[in-house]
Amino acid sequence: MEISQLIPQFGGTLFTLAAFVVALSIIVAIHEYGHYIVGRWSGIKADVFSLGFGPVLFKRTDKHGTVWQVAALPLGGYVKFRGDADAASAGTDEAAIEGLSEDEKRTTMAGAPLWARTATVAAGPMFNFVLAFVLFSALFLTRGVISEPLTVGELRPMPSVQELQEGDVLLSIAGQEVPDFSDAEGFAAFAEALPPENDLDYRILRDGQELTVTGPYPYPPNVTRLVPRSAAYDVGLAPGDVILSVDGNEIATFDQIKEAVETSEGRALLLDVWRDGEVLEFALAPRRVDEPGAEGGFVTYWRVGVVGGLFFEPATSTPGFGQALQGGVRQTWAIMEGSVSGLWHIITGQISSCNLSGPVGIAETSGQMAAQGTSNFLWFVAVLSAAVGLLNLFPIPVLDGGHLVFYAYEAVVGRPPHDKVLGVLMTIGLGIVLSVMVFSLSNDLILCP
Repeated sequence: MEISQLIPQFGGTLFTLAAFVVALSIIVAIHEYGHYIVGRWSGIKADVFSLGFGPVLFKRTDKHGTVWQVAALPLGGYVKFRGDADAASAGTDEAAIEGLSEDEKRTTMAGAPLWARTATVAAGPMFNFVLAFVLFSALFLTRGVISEPLTVGELRPMPSVQELQEGDVLLSIAGQEVPDFSDAEGFAAFAEALPPENDLDYRILRDGQELTVTGPYPYPPNVTRLVPRSAAYDVGLAPGDVILSVDGNEIATFDQIKEAVETSEGRALLLDVWRDGEVLEFALAPRRVDEPGAEGGFVTYWRVGVVGGLFFEPATSTPGFGQALQGGVRQTWAIMEGSVSGLWHIITGQISSCNLSGPVGIAETSGQMAAQGTSNFLWFVAVLSAAVGLLNLFPIPVLDGGHLVFYAYEAVVGRPPHDKVLGVLMTIGLGIVLSVMVFSLSNDLILCP
């Protein structure tokens, strides 16, 4: 059963909050477990593993002496290693390690060798990358790859004539041979060359016989998915909708709605939309969106947040295990690369700072992705996990990357930074993190609602 079937309507506040807590808890638990388990393997003992902050709701102590607890505020988590002054491992509790033997000091964070501390700190972000990779790979396996030659799978409801059936193999459309779907450029050129009409002739192979039947344009103006926090989502468009006309002009292809949106300059468009046999009217105002360009960087477009697709789900086959793993690696790397590029373009003012979302925006996206199905939600968790892992590697004191910089200094100089210097740097780092959080929250609530 899909998550969307468990709620009465999309976007409910409780559902959004629950989806956000679930997504954040998964990512935080994996991140902190990375710190914990690598620390344990390295001989560093953990006193507390906490999921959440504040009053403790549940706790138990394992055979290693670690207290595992769930706290009331599910906005993060931490591992407090033996000898740490606080949950951020920002300093050493001198009183706690005073009088310990050398063997006992070895089990503390402060007394562990440099390699053990480095591995323990780096493990958190690394486990986030592993989570993203595993989820992406699993989704590639379960979703499958599109079969060749292109074969009709589940048909989507359409208002136009529809004579195709599940299992039909597409040979030609409007007299043009259907290329391999895996040839993205070739298939796009093929679709663009087709006449933009609602009814086209399809030559198909059905049960070993060639037939000619009537069907819609391959990429009709239908809604297969909505972009979270988009104009289309806000006005109530839904997956399965088919856009019949824009400002009174009938359309037959998704490119026609795309063209109308991109040339609107933000002017509200009047849409006639077919939904389950009924025609509804919507007023939809496109929004400026910064998207990665084909040659790097970002390009600003007008968008409404509607994702189109074929008028049917293509039949799929299960990919090889290696193929799925390669897809997981590529997708994880793409998220990391895109995150760095996006942040750099925001800092340099090349794209809008509204591209930086805070907790409210992330929570809304969590709920909206969960409402569109389990696989979409897991895809979002994978994306967020990769982004969180990357963020934690930034060389900012209080983040894991800041600790790794301190360890690099220690490796070169032969001693850690002075406690007073370390304290000042940690305060500056905390100020930077809090400033970014406040700015992103203001984006969510005030500047870019």
